[in-house]
Amino acid sequence: MENRPGMIDNPIPVHDNARSRRFADRLTRRVVTACGVAILLVMLLLFFWLIWVVIPLFSAPGFQNVGETKLDSHSQSVALGTDKVQRWGWRIDQDGRGQFISLEAQNATLPQPTSDQRSQPQSEPTLQLQPQTLLAGPVRAASSADNLTTLLLDNSGNMLLVRPDFSLPQKPEWSFPLGDIPVASGDAGAGQISVAQSAENRWVVALAGTDRITLWQLQPQQPAQNTNLTVSNVNQLLLSPDGGLLFTLSGSQLRVWTLGEGAPSLRDAVTLPRPAKSLALLSGGSSLLVADDRGISQWFDIASADGPHLRRIRDFDGARWQPLLFGEAHRRVFATLSPQGELKLYASKQQGAILTRQLSAGIQRAQFSPEGDGLLVEREGNWQHYRMQNPWPDISWRSLWQKVWYENYPEPDYVWQSTSANDYYQGKYSLVPMVVGTLKAAALAMLFATPLALAAAMYTAWFMSPRLRRWVKPAIEMMGALPSVVIGLIAGLWLAPRLGDKLSGVMLLPLMLAAVLLLCSWGRQKLPPRWRRRWLTEGREVVILLPLLLLTGLFCLWIVPMVEQAIWGQVWADRLSSGYQQRNLLVAGVAMGFALVPLIFTLAEDAIFSVPASQGQGSLALGATQWQTLTRVVLPGASSGIFAALMIGFGRALGETMIVLMATGNTPVTDGGLLQGLRSLAANVAVEMPEAAAGSAHYRILFLSALVLLVFTLVVNTIAEIVRQRLRQRYSQQEVQG
Repeated sequence: MENRPGMIDNPIPVHDNARSRRFADRLTRRVVTACGVAILLVMLLLFFWLIWVVIPLFSAPGFQNVGETKLDSHSQSVALGTDKVQRWGWRIDQDGRGQFISLEAQNATLPQPTSDQRSQPQSEPTLQLQPQTLLAGPVRAASSADNLTTLLLDNSGNMLLVRPDFSLPQKPEWSFPLGDIPVASGDAGAGQISVAQSAENRWVVALAGTDRITLWQLQPQQPAQNTNLTVSNVNQLLLSPDGGLLFTLSGSQLRVWTLGEGAPSLRDAVTLPRPAKSLALLSGGSSLLVADDRGISQWFDIASADGPHLRRIRDFDGARWQPLLFGEAHRRVFATLSPQGELKLYASKQQGAILTRQLSAGIQRAQFSPEGDGLLVEREGNWQHYRMQNPWPDISWRSLWQKVWYENYPEPDYVWQSTSANDYYQGKYSLVPMVVGTLKAAALAMLFATPLALAAAMYTAWFMSPRLRRWVKPAIEMMGALPSVVIGLIAGLWLAPRLGDKLSGVMLLPLMLAAVLLLCSWGRQKLPPRWRRRWLTEGREVVILLPLLLLTGLFCLWIVPMVEQAIWGQVWADRLSSGYQQRNLLVAGVAMGFALVPLIFTLAEDAIFSVPASQGQGSLALGATQWQTLTRVVLPGASSGIFAALMIGFGRALGETMIVLMATGNTPVTDGGLLQGLRSLAANVAVEMPEAAAGSAHYRILFLSALVLLVFTLVVNTIAEIVRQRLRQRYSQQEVQG
């Protein structure tokens, strides 16, 4: 075939870009997949990081043997202890000699001297400093609550206060707060002694004789003053850390004396069910431990009409009286040591022992380090030093989620009372008030937002004209862009004060609005058909309904409070017997409900609008009214999407922070009503995290609160997303079948 003029011998081929499209599709798919996987990894990383921060709260206490130190004296000690960093240990023996021993040189074997060295004077080894005679023995001793001051008493009745001083960089020394000259008490036969520091440079000493107790007030450069109490057969006595109370035990008779500037007065006299073996005070002096043949019980004061009175609170599971019963200086932790060497560690907010260890037998005395992170045990001729890891003894799942009876509280309760101080303070970390507050605020917000959002969605998607819908739907969705901090600011500063003045009208408003809507619906049916066709055509009913609703709101919020003020002379909030808090659950519910309306409306309206039009048209063609079609055809088809909208709104309410923070007063209570304050998990984290010391119990429990909130919102949002996916799949199948 010949080529005709004008024809091209080699035509230009059309560029085939299928390969580039496939490459772009693969690249896009991989980028999207990588981004999705990265988001999941970030969520998992956040989740496991929170768990990593929280796990140490519930780890078991650690107990490690550091080493053994040989003592150069076989005289039994009457007092011992360590410094804060556990570099030095100190002891005072029965002969009245005080000695400092280096704990850093434990297990160090001193070289044996040669024959030439034996003939030369030997210097004092660095392992133990030369003992110093503090008071001529034999002596008895009693230490203050912090174990920093020790009272020595000899058989002649001479008293001497001594204190180990670790402030010098080279080596520690003994200091004497009242001077190194003993104070003569005249009580040579005192059987029980106790000491407490009541103020700076002021000490209270209690000495129990056969038929009396002598109380001494000791101050530097001041003559000693004493007061006598007639009490016989005292088995044990204890002074509270501040010297304000004196506990005496005489068989099964426990007495509490109040000490002050005047004469001591008997405050409580309790007859125990069985004779007690020993008494001990926990840190702070508010809790008293009473040990008998049956176990160990905790007692503390409960307020009553005639003042505080000592009351038995609880028994420690598995605790038994042992010859050695001692506690920490700064935390409510105590331990028992049996003659066979069984060590059990207890905390005041735990049911049973938190640590059990079997040590070697023959222990004569034991003492915690000042920080509670070490234990010094003395046997005949040697010391055993242990390191302990027990930073948060009071934290357990029980204390976080169950009622706990705290010191001086009238009954067990859920209490959140944190502190920015160190962990010595017994913080009260119940998560129940925040969980209850979170659920209450979210539930009330959903109760407020759900009817408004669903009613608006049904009307917009089914009844409203398309022209008006194009304006109304974006306008409501724009409300969702309003920052929650702005809504919280308006609620806290503007709404809260006015809500109290118009409380009765606000409570009446939902009922009146519903009644007006029902009356308008009933009245529409009663109108003549020609009036309905003229005035209530599609889209015009809004022009009539909105003024009626505005008038109803004006009546409830203006006229009702005026009538109430005229009749009773005060508004309803002032007449409430339980009191009215200006920032309360109602304010938070209204403000959070306003913030949730755009979210629930958008998702619910999309779900209703996405129901296939053929279903609604078929129902109308069969003679059903628009309302019947909506309630019996459209809403069942959109029920999954509406449920997903409500679940997502509920998840949004659970995580709300600023509105709850600014509108509720931040009161961590569980029993508050509609007009009382509350605190949510998110608001609690936002308020207290800046003040929490890093690594403290308070810090980690706030992370636990965040973990609980994260799990809660993830579960709610996951359920909602699963329902939405099923809804989308169901509609896609219906469209394919159609």
